[in-house]
Amino acid sequence: MQTSLENDRMAKLKKYMGDVLEKTDRPESYLIAVLHRAQNLFGYLSREVMDEIALTMNIPTSHIWGVATFYHYFKLKPQGKHSIAICLGTACYVKGAGDILRTIKKELKIGIGETTEDGFFSLHEARCLGACGLAPVVMIDDKIYGELTNQKIIEIINGYRKRDQKSKEG
Repeated sequence: MQTSLENDRMAKLKKYMGDVLEKTDRPESYLIAVLHRAQNLFGYLSREVMDEIALTMNIPTSHIWGVATFYHYFKLKPQGKHSIAICLGTACYVKGAGDILRTIKKELKIGIGETTEDGFFSLHEARCLGACGLAPVVMIDDKIYGELTNQKIIEIINGYRKRDQKSKEG
């Protein structure tokens, strides 16, 4: 059963798809834009959302699934409140990104592509975050943290936890 928030999000997505259908006779050419809109609204692309896109835009579900799984940007599972992307590019890896990754996995008790039980963090890998001079780096949400050590990444993670706890209390 959908909540009123989910119904509101679905209504927004249907309106967007309706606008697309009004301006083109080739809706599949707008599929990536529609998937982006859906993910922005729902946080990830659920089976139900992809089925609705298929039905509304008259595009086979298999095609939508193929596009959603091809591009790493699209998430097929609910994501945490905060997204941690660890750079595993050459510069970061040479400077210890593998150790940082092991520390993050141990601290959060999750692997790459997973979300913590409390729904607070999701962990992803990146090939390059464009901050090689600060290697090793992670990006949490939209913020880059560089020159990491195992201790520093634990402090950063705990900082997010403390800020969240304060916002819940205040």
